[in-house]
Amino acid sequence: MKIILWGINYAPEMTGIAPYNTALAEHLQRAGHEVRMVTSFAYYPAWQKQPADRGRLYRTDTLNGIPVHRCWHYVPRRVSTLKRILHEGSFVTLSFLRLLTLPRPDAYVVVSPPLLLGLAAWVLGWFKPAPYLFHVQDLQPDAAVGLGMLKPSGFTRLLYQLEATAYRHAARVSGISQGMLAAFTRKGVPTARQVYFPNGVTLPAPESIPPRGRFRARAGFGETEFLAVYSGNLGMKQGLEILVDAARALAGHGVRLVICGDGAARPQLEAAIREQRLDHLSLLPLLPDENYREMLVDADVCLITQQAGSGAAFFPSKLLATLAYGRPVVGVADAASELRRAIDQGGFGECVAPGEASRLADVLRSLAAAPDHRAKLGAAGRQFVRQFEFGEVLARYTRELEAIRDTPDSP
Repeated sequence: MKIILWGINYAPEMTGIAPYNTALAEHLQRAGHEVRMVTSFAYYPAWQKQPADRGRLYRTDTLNGIPVHRCWHYVPRRVSTLKRILHEGSFVTLSFLRLLTLPRPDAYVVVSPPLLLGLAAWVLGWFKPAPYLFHVQDLQPDAAVGLGMLKPSGFTRLLYQLEATAYRHAARVSGISQGMLAAFTRKGVPTARQVYFPNGVTLPAPESIPPRGRFRARAGFGETEFLAVYSGNLGMKQGLEILVDAARALAGHGVRLVICGDGAARPQLEAAIREQRLDHLSLLPLLPDENYREMLVDADVCLITQQAGSGAAFFPSKLLATLAYGRPVVGVADAASELRRAIDQGGFGECVAPGEASRLADVLRSLAAAPDHRAKLGAAGRQFVRQFEFGEVLARYTRELEAIRDTPDSP
């Protein structure tokens, strides 16, 4: 098949959606399909393009044998609701125009967010007819309303109508969690057109696991210091201010909190750590892949935080790598969130509600004093994560993609 994968994030971005888009494209190519990627110039999670990419309208790279058609898009210095709309709208517009110049594929795989890509894929079908599979990484309108970024209004009703249009015309609608599939059903997507496509993980072979101590030595942390580490995007959805509040309660208790990453909230975190003199809360840059794996080996627990109201709309992809390396998880999430559901189901960690900084501090103190319990949580996580092994997840999705060629009633 000739397949075009259309999404705003791709390699060399190391976090968020990009690694999964990259893995899918490369898997499809290895399976014998002809794959093209239409994406943006790399910007995430720093929300900043590389100097060489600024001002470029279009460029085609080749990464691991895959043509990657990059399109200009607006990247704001500070993200607001309006600027986020302009950011996504510019990519949808410029990438749509780029697709008009490319050969017609047998199928499109369209990755949301941006939500508007679903509508654009339907319109593109008028000019370059081919079925599209709409893959949802984030229930964007639900998340925006849940976070308070958007209030119920005519605009939010319009977003939900655009979402319904994208679903209605897609040959398949896929989501990364069972909770997302339940949301599709509530939104009117027939079960027969729903596909469960979770984010995957490569389970590390024993010989590929870095030796313990490298991350601690590089960062200047003690060999026996208890490390509770958050790594990833520093944005609004993460609600990272709870780590600052918990750090105050943990002063003098032998627990070091570490935040590794980049994003819109980094300046505020830097200011809070400096002003409150939180010497046991360390803020490090985003880690490249090898250093990230060294961090997973050295962390005693890994932190995954979510802002109140956001957790039912997306599944935190960083959870899978954490479990693959046998790290216990301490989550901050709503009771109805996908993260809380996974922790309860897998028994690999503890979860507290957003805003409960003192409770988070208590949990970390308790885990610091219970190495045997941490080992049991880590073992449970390694067992739970096996269902997300990349090879099988991607193979199942590829079969769904190949099947839409032979579905006579595909929208």
